[in-house]
Amino acid sequence: MTNKRVLITGSPGVGKTTLLYRIRDSLTEKNLLIGGVFCPEIITHGQRSGFAIINIMTGQKGLLSCKDCEGPKVGSYGVSLENLKNIGAKALEMALGRADYILIDEIGPMELKSPEFFRAIEKVFDSSKNVIAVIHKKSNNPVVLNIKNREDVVLFDINLENSGLVYGEIVRLLDL
Repeated sequence: MTNKRVLITGSPGVGKTTLLYRIRDSLTEKNLLIGGVFCPEIITHGQRSGFAIINIMTGQKGLLSCKDCEGPKVGSYGVSLENLKNIGAKALEMALGRADYILIDEIGPMELKSPEFFRAIEKVFDSSKNVIAVIHKKSNNPVVLNIKNREDVVLFDINLENSGLVYGEIVRLLDL
């Protein structure tokens, strides 16, 4: 089997993370071992107040960013370099050793504030593992551009109208 490298991009709010969760569910139904990270929104009083970071294999969870967090700023959010290193990078390292598929949500400005995390991302893409990642659409970061421009990746740009179609295409590509 050829290793798969799938990237999902699109504007904010179009369902990239939701699509990644659907793919995770399809992989789980096939009894495949999944590792990596999810970075879901934290909603407080109906407003996004930050993002969590979760190790998919262990369930370990921490704060990726919040409006009151210390750390480098991305927009109005402070980014936790400690959690990116101790939860995020470690989750990717663990997945490299054990997972059939590595999921990354997401490769974007917050995640790339951590040198340990982006080095782990590079290791993942240079490995023999299957990778499915959400990647920032408009980033000019060299790490993001290098990943998008790899010959072994298939990039899907989703929007509100095509997410179901893209899900079907990805499932077929992954032979699920």
